[in-house]
Amino acid sequence: MKFTKMHGLGNDFIVLAGFDLLPAEASEQAIRWCDRHFGVGADGLVYLLPSSRADYMMRIINSDGSEAEQCGNAIRCAAAYLYENGLVEPFARELTIETIGAGVQPVRLQVENGKVRSVRVDMGEPILSGLAVPTTLDEDLVIELPIAAGDREFRFTAVSMGNPHCVIFVDDAPSVELSTWGPVLETHPYFPRRANVEFASLRSRDYADMRVWERGAGPTLACGTGACATLVAGVLTGRMERKGVVSLAGGELLIEWEEADNRVYMTGPAETVFSGTWTLEACGKQI
Repeated sequence: MKFTKMHGLGNDFIVLAGFDLLPAEASEQAIRWCDRHFGVGADGLVYLLPSSRADYMMRIINSDGSEAEQCGNAIRCAAAYLYENGLVEPFARELTIETIGAGVQPVRLQVENGKVRSVRVDMGEPILSGLAVPTTLDEDLVIELPIAAGDREFRFTAVSMGNPHCVIFVDDAPSVELSTWGPVLETHPYFPRRANVEFASLRSRDYADMRVWERGAGPTLACGTGACATLVAGVLTGRMERKGVVSLAGGELLIEWEEADNRVYMTGPAETVFSGTWTLEACGKQI
């Protein structure tokens, strides 16, 4: 089976195309393929499938076998893969990709010498109602509410970008011990479908450092939806402007929350690492 390894700011994926449906073994395969010792190694497995509503549909299976509704770094990788492998019109600079969490998402490509240099994605409108995020809190907005994690108490803002986020502002995000607090907060009773957890600190009103514990993957070098959620939470708490840079361990993303249409736009790179063949014996079950 042919695959391509890609990453968006170090958030890495195994990209597969040529399927009509999501394979029944997708969860099992993600666990096997994403293993960094016995497999290819990745944060998730990305399937590009036919869509009746968009150019393609993207399904993302996390490294623990669970499915993510949406992924900002993966959708940039998917767009670059489709363009660079001739699966969309050769001179197309705009395409649409459907996800189960955000529906049809318009994508704009910046191309140089046949290679995608950056991708701007319409990430949709943020979901802010407590029950819709979802949390167990019946609030119109969940902003700076206390949340206990072991012997610590943090204050969090809940945002969904098609998937749930718990955004916490701290003094120094890069120094936070993600492996200590991430698992506890991801599975906190407030989050019935678990949550992605972001710790953020500000250098200015338009520049934030963020570190992330991703639901189903653990600490990753970047999270596109998390960067979007961080800027939205920054605006809601009066800390940030509506346009700013979010700096992650793997690099920077430009995030814009447009007041005119209430939609969030993310711009950043996507890179191909290598392509290869995974044997059917290594796959386990045949597809």
